[in-house]
Amino acid sequence: MAFAVNAAKARLKKNQLAVGIGVRLVRNVDIIKVMKAAGFDWLFLDLEHGVMSIETAAEICVAAQDSGIAPIVRVPYGELAMATRLLDGGALGIVIPHVDTPEEAKEIADRLRYPPLGHRSVGGGQAQFDYAPMKMADMIKRSNDNTLITVMIETPKAVRNAEAIAAVPGIDSLLVGSSDLSVELGIPGENGHPKIQAAVDKVMAACKKHKKFPGMGGAYSEELLALYIGKGMKLLLAGNDLPMLTGAARAHQAKVRAMAKVRPAKKK
Repeated sequence: MAFAVNAAKARLKKNQLAVGIGVRLVRNVDIIKVMKAAGFDWLFLDLEHGVMSIETAAEICVAAQDSGIAPIVRVPYGELAMATRLLDGGALGIVIPHVDTPEEAKEIADRLRYPPLGHRSVGGGQAQFDYAPMKMADMIKRSNDNTLITVMIETPKAVRNAEAIAAVPGIDSLLVGSSDLSVELGIPGENGHPKIQAAVDKVMAACKKHKKFPGMGGAYSEELLALYIGKGMKLLLAGNDLPMLTGAARAHQAKVRAMAKVRPAKKK
């Protein structure tokens, strides 16, 4: 029986960097091979800010099973029923935004983990196991071990509660959403600000104490990536499809226009 290994979680367990790419604009399975060829470890399928449907996300998740790049889905705040459907539909991980308290984290773990870690309902055959018949006990254990459950820390309240959130069994990672956090702190867009760095340090300490994987989003410049990787971030959302596409296209057309301004040297 084939078994789709979660490449992101496997790297994290080895204390290696797991580099992800946000997918909001592109809504087809081609993005799997494109980003795998680019060297990414996981896809961050964004159903919070994008218009991708649950059906499209599930199709991408199923198609990604044998690719070696892990499909991980961010659902809108509070949409735990959507999260369980996506796990049943092929996702290898779920990201829950705006988690402020350990009580919220406990509900997430309870809903998204199979017993004995939680109370997720068993929905039958799964793409993660090639829909093959298998013993339920084996499927439950493998799924719990292979699924990456991540909560996002995006407010000062969440930062204050970081240690209590990190202590919740069944939560794998705390991912700092530095863009929303910067807005909440009154420093919008200043994702390298000392206040953000202080928040990251607190989350990092909580993760280290409770053996959780520290994650970072919103730090996309080379300077910020170097800063937070240097602090020990491991689950890294390193960019998004839309700004990468527009940035590369803008830079290329500027080079082409610059060529037209260069006049050849006159012959003597």
